[in-house]
Amino acid sequence: MDDRLRSLWDFDDLDTSEKRLREQLEHETGGAGKAEVLTQLARVEGLRDRFEEGERLIEEAEALAGDDRTAKARIDLERGRLRRSGGDPDAARPLFVSAFDVASDAGQTFIAADAAHMAALVAGGRDGFIEWTRRGIDLAERDQGASYWLGPLYNNLGWEYYEAGDYEQALDAFERQVVARERDADNRQALEIARYSVGKALRAVGRSAEAVRMLEGCVAWADGEGAPDGWFHEELAEEYAAVGRDTEAADQARAAIPLLERDDPDFASDETRSARLRALADSKS
Repeated sequence: MDDRLRSLWDFDDLDTSEKRLREQLEHETGGAGKAEVLTQLARVEGLRDRFEEGERLIEEAEALAGDDRTAKARIDLERGRLRRSGGDPDAARPLFVSAFDVASDAGQTFIAADAAHMAALVAGGRDGFIEWTRRGIDLAERDQGASYWLGPLYNNLGWEYYEAGDYEQALDAFERQVVARERDADNRQALEIARYSVGKALRAVGRSAEAVRMLEGCVAWADGEGAPDGWFHEELAEEYAAVGRDTEAADQARAAIPLLERDDPDFASDETRSARLRALADSKS
């Protein structure tokens, strides 16, 4: 992974991330290196919705960065994230584009792919989203240092196609995501979510028989980890129903409902979806 600061992050534990980054800040000997670390501390503040504090740290980074292009790319990228999270995607857009250009010029492909991924999220339209996502994918496929981003980028592209009803292209993107996730043995959850996505797309193109075993694997893994997943059970219920295995569909639907009621804020408000799952739960062989 071609980002010297990425290993300091634990996105599930911001306090630990901040502690590691502050320790790294003390070890940096040059102004540009300190500037890079300050941008990551600014990101921590952004994730806490403390945008003014994040901007103050970015300004500190600017004062130290000099002409260093890696620091400049990080400054634009993290300032863009602050703007987007603060509700101003229009202000974020040129910052992400600048971060992509500067990082690409500096040979910092991991940062450039991250910037492309963020530029897609604020592109303001489907065409722009797809264009920037594919730019990130092209970069990540060419350069091993950016290959981590293939998983997130193919995931985002797949869901864009899926929501637009372009299920064949969604399936292609999700299958490519699985290949990318299989290279990251330390993130099994991401791999199972990728397989779940493939299963949904297979059902959408009328190939549920192929999806059943994949979803069975997702459910077995999550249950085996002691963290049953309502989305996995829901999708397996739908796959069983599609191939006429009604009793098993009912079992999976009954398992899914309480998990989704607990974990998915959209479930109760989506009357069509909840009614469908409850109907499956009540079905008989």
